[in-house]
Amino acid sequence: MNFPLFIARKIHFSSQNNERKVSKPAVRIALCGIALGLAVMIIALAVVVGFKNEVGRKVMGFGAHIQITSLTNNKTYDLPPISFSDTLINAIKEVPNVNYIQTTATKPAIIKTKTDFQGIVLKGVDEKYNWDFFKEYLREGELPIYNDSTPSNEVLISSKQADALKLNVGDKFICYFIQDQVRLRQYTISGIYSTGLADFDKLFIVSDIKHIRLLNNWDENTATSIEVFVNDLNILEDTSYSIFLATANNFTGNYNPYYTRNIYELQPQIFGWLDLLDLNMVIILILMFSVATFTMISGLLIIILEKTTLIGTLKVLGANNWTIRKIFLYQASFLIGKAMLWGNVIGLGLYFMQKYLKVVKLDPEIYFVDYAPVELIPWQAVVLNIGVGIAILCILVIPSYLIAKISPAKSIKFE
Repeated sequence: MNFPLFIARKIHFSSQNNERKVSKPAVRIALCGIALGLAVMIIALAVVVGFKNEVGRKVMGFGAHIQITSLTNNKTYDLPPISFSDTLINAIKEVPNVNYIQTTATKPAIIKTKTDFQGIVLKGVDEKYNWDFFKEYLREGELPIYNDSTPSNEVLISSKQADALKLNVGDKFICYFIQDQVRLRQYTISGIYSTGLADFDKLFIVSDIKHIRLLNNWDENTATSIEVFVNDLNILEDTSYSIFLATANNFTGNYNPYYTRNIYELQPQIFGWLDLLDLNMVIILILMFSVATFTMISGLLIIILEKTTLIGTLKVLGANNWTIRKIFLYQASFLIGKAMLWGNVIGLGLYFMQKYLKVVKLDPEIYFVDYAPVELIPWQAVVLNIGVGIAILCILVIPSYLIAKISPAKSIKFE
């Protein structure tokens, strides 16, 4: 029989109905400290993971995982053209981890209505464009279809643009393009999207790439960028470098080298901000763990001091210090387990409430989303629970050394 465990269970469960115990308030405070600390850790982990995944997914949906442009990139939306061939596209497809390839073209323009005007960027796409991202964020109307050999006048605009220009699905508007001479095109709104990425929503209108090619006198094998999507983002850097090697010996129609960049290089400010969330999470975890540990140490010390007579008696009966320390560590583990159970109930309750009810709202102008996204990966939650439980129990070994200082003669004498 496990003697320390037997005694710990007797002490713990026999004291449940004893309201006269001095340690009751201290133990309750310790339990609350651990429960609330763990709940905050779970929420912090879920919020950080949710933010990074949601915002990162939106940014990548707009700009792809990897972009190939001309090396003479002028860092504006009026990019120099690149030419592509089936040989080049096939060379990129052969790179491991590449999932999908599409070509796009961008061109700045000015929208003019009867009462307003606004600067925008036309993003031209073709019939091979992957619409999955915009399907998710389509708010009104339907996605345009670009299949015919003739250019389609249907476009997809954002809700911010529609509200600013007082436009609705089915309305027509004129775009002015500033080139050697001002040229214009009339478009019809087929759908309205809203991603929550304010900087992108204010800017981009999705249109048929044929219009941009006609305006620039390009052929069908010319665009401003080749967008590449990958299967595994964990090896995005390696994939980007492999694509760079695959395109390094090729040249655009203007005999300029290709310029390969991944989304982290294209949007460093956004992903830099997301990386800072990891530091915030670490600080929160350390603070909450410190609070939980401090309250539990206090509770254990009070329990030990309250049981000095029992400790003295056990020592007289021949129990050594380590055996007695194990008794109180077992009792502490019971308390920690109970506190962590409540911590998980509170933390997961708040997590599911936010996930499905979206109680906490945010300003998309600042946070890129209109609510606090949460995402909890099961294995991370399990590791967090195991890590917190083991760490607190290991730290409690230190105050248990107080047992060695208790004299059997004095503890029994003053009972």
